[in-house]
This record gives sequence, C-alpha cells and structure tokens, in this order.
Amino acid sequence: MMTAGREPGPQASAGRGPNPPAEAAGRNPEPPTKAGRKPELLATASTLDELERLADAGADALLVGGPPFAARAAGPFDLAMIREAARRLKPRGKRLYVLVNHLLDNAAVEALPDYIRGVAEAGADAVECGDPAVLMTVREEAPGLAVHWNAEMTATNARAADFWGRRGAVRAVLARELNGDEILAFKAKTSLEAQVQVHGMTNIYHSKRRLVESYLEHAARTGRTFELRGPDGAEPARAGGSAGMAGLSRGLYLVETERPDSRLPIFEDEAGTHIMSPDDICLLEVVHELLEGGIDALKIEGLLKTPEYNEAAVRAYRAAIDEWLRDPEGYRFREEWLEPVRALQDPRRELTFGFYYKEQVY
Repeated sequence: MMTAGREPGPQASAGRGPNPPAEAAGRNPEPPTKAGRKPELLATASTLDELERLADAGADALLVGGPPFAARAAGPFDLAMIREAARRLKPRGKRLYVLVNHLLDNAAVEALPDYIRGVAEAGADAVECGDPAVLMTVREEAPGLAVHWNAEMTATNARAADFWGRRGAVRAVLARELNGDEILAFKAKTSLEAQVQVHGMTNIYHSKRRLVESYLEHAARTGRTFELRGPDGAEPARAGGSAGMAGLSRGLYLVETERPDSRLPIFEDEAGTHIMSPDDICLLEVVHELLEGGIDALKIEGLLKTPEYNEAAVRAYRAAIDEWLRDPEGYRFREEWLEPVRALQDPRRELTFGFYYKEQVY
C-alpha cells in the first residue's frame, strides 16, 4: 500500500521530455521520444552478474563503487571490476557511473588522482561526487570524464547546482528531501541535467566512525545486551558474540523505543556507519509527472535489495517510461507494472511516496 502526506492528484498534461542517451545495441527499437528526448533509467549494482541482469532488464546506466572512495555502494567494485563492468556494458549501449562520495581526508585526496585516472582508463562515463576535490581532480587528471554533482541532502536549489555546473558538472542529483513541486522548480531553473531517486531506501544517518563495531565490542567486554536485531526479526543478538564489521550481509537493524514496529537497517563499510530509512520510496505511480517536468535521470537505489527485487523494479519503471514515451497524452499508470515489485517487497517495509507530497520537507 502506498502512503504519503496526501493522495496523488490527477495526471497532468504531458510537457517536455529529458535528454536522450546513446542507443542501446542489440535491443528492440526504442519507442519514439517526446520532442526528441529520452530519460535515463539508472540503477545500482552489487555484482557484475547483477549489473548485466539489470542492464538486460532495461536500465540505461549502472552506478557502482567501492572502497576507499565510495560510501553506501551497493557492492564493492574495485578498478578491475569497474573495467570489466564497462566491457560488459559498452556492447549493450549502456553507461557506467562510479560513485566517489566518501568524506575525503588529506590522505585520501593524495591518492585520488591515481584512482580517477584508473576509473577513466577503465571506461567509466562519469563519477558521482559532492566534494570539490573530486571535481578538481577529474578536471586535472581525466577531463573527458563527466561529473554528476551529488551533495546528498544539501542539493536543494538550482543556483547551487549551476555553481557546480560552471565548474564542470553536467548533472545535479537532487536531494531526496525535496517534494514534487520543488523537484520540478529545480529542473526548470537549472541548465544541468537533473537526477531524482524514484525507488528504494535512503540514508538518514552517517558517521565515519564504526559505531556498531565499537558498540558490539563494548557489549562483549561488559556483558551488556544490545538491541541490534537480525533479519529474521527474532530475539535480539546478545553480547559475547563476535563483533567485527556490521556489513551488508549481516542484516542488522535498529528499533526505536517510541516506534517499535519501525525497523531501520544499519550497516558499516569502510566509509563508516550508515542508518537507512524504514520504508522504501516508490514513485512509479507519479513517474509521468517527473517525465513531463523534464527530469533527465530516474534512479533505482538497489542497496540491501536482492537482484530479483532490483530486476523487478527496473522492469516496472522501464515499462512506465516506455509507455509514456510512446503516448504522453494518453499515458495511464497500470497496477500490473507494480505487482511484481509488491510481490517481492519486504512486508515490514512500506512503499511510500517519500517526500513527494510533503508540504514541509526540511
């Protein structure tokens, strides 16, 4: 069941569409685009096999990353894997983006030039980053590599986006805290491409410290219990077990005392500790509004999801986008597109409109 601050309104009349990607090789002919433009469907991949699977399901571009320069990547991709990912995607006419969103200290910045050159030589099309050090390094070391500006929750106005655009960025990744009206106003006022997350969980807290690992070690030393629970929702784990890194595979989550039914996934990687949203964004029912508003890229966040789930999400959005491109004026949402996603959705995680219909967002 979808929830939000208020119910979605009637479908608006079709407007201008977004920028076209390269034609996909070996696929059926693409549907005609509105005004010669075609939006991009972007997904994250945790492995090379999932990357191929999502590309074949209809994703136009894949986002990957790994230590030491990425935080909250769906799976760890080193330079060799990035090179192999590009080799698999290019014959399909797909694009490859690399996440470089870690909070960089001076030591990391010194190692950044070699990494950026390696990403460019591997065949990536763009990096996604929010640190000016990354943008400057790309301009110096790999000027042919595109830059997608992602300042997380601070990417809330078009003037800031254009500031980075004048320095070389070609795309702005909009904050997930913007509502629908603000998203469309942002796009109308910027010269950059605009990217919006349309599906999946979001990050609500990040610390560079490994808080979970530290707490588990403390609990093991003191004999205190802790309230980090496993994916089966059974009894809380108890002190005395191994601490170690709370990685993606451990399936840990936090439970707030005031909201015991709300589960917040938590994990740690080399970038630190991340607490994720208890629900999943799902904008499939209103995706036509984003297309009409000229949004250039729609992102499916696959973090902590199975490849089967992510494939279902990609196919659902691919069907909706293609239907809108074929007939914008006659477009109607079809429940059947969402049914495979609902069938795989964790029943403890609600599909919601996120901030899309919220009057106050930050």
